[in-house]
Amino acid sequence: KSGEEITSFQKRFEDSWLYKELYAERNFGPAMHKFGNIVGGAIAFFEQNILRSSLPITFHDTTPDYATLKPASECKKIDYPKPDNKLTFDRLSSVFISNTNHEEDQPVHLKLTDPEIPLKENLPKYDEPAQRYCPAGVYEVVEKDDGSGKKFQINAQNCVHCKTCDIKDPAQNITWVTPEGGGGPNYPNM
Repeated sequence: KSGEEITSFQKRFEDSWLYKELYAERNFGPAMHKFGNIVGGAIAFFEQNILRSSLPITFHDTTPDYATLKPASECKKIDYPKPDNKLTFDRLSSVFISNTNHEEDQPVHLKLTDPEIPLKENLPKYDEPAQRYCPAGVYEVVEKDDGSGKKFQINAQNCVHCKTCDIKDPAQNITWVTPEGGGGPNYPNM
């Protein structure tokens, strides 16, 4: 029904096995991020294997995910081998499996607050990370058709609605909005 609020969702979620499992493991990520792999790992191991329940306190990640991205100059470039189509696959083949469908003429549901940021800020500092963190290959830095430079291209029709771009973009310049017509991935065998 149009305009109806899902008021019982929170309670149903909190009563589910999923909530109980996630709540019990809530300190794993924050412990690793806050105390490092060795101490954080020891805390997580103690909590999960010795106590077999969670600590009475909750650790929090105080740094947003987008603020943890290192500049490209501090990182070694990874050269991935070509997909073998047996164990590893290219992105577009994987997008095809997701059964993603968006209407051809609908407005782009991935909004840039400032269209200049990807090329003027993110490309020089981070080698434009959206082209790597997006699992569906939605974002690309490509040559302009006339050869006059680069452009930031959004292939919104490939979007699998994971919202990584909304979370991870270092400039918080990409906003994911619900696509018109309810398009997106359709996982019929799940």
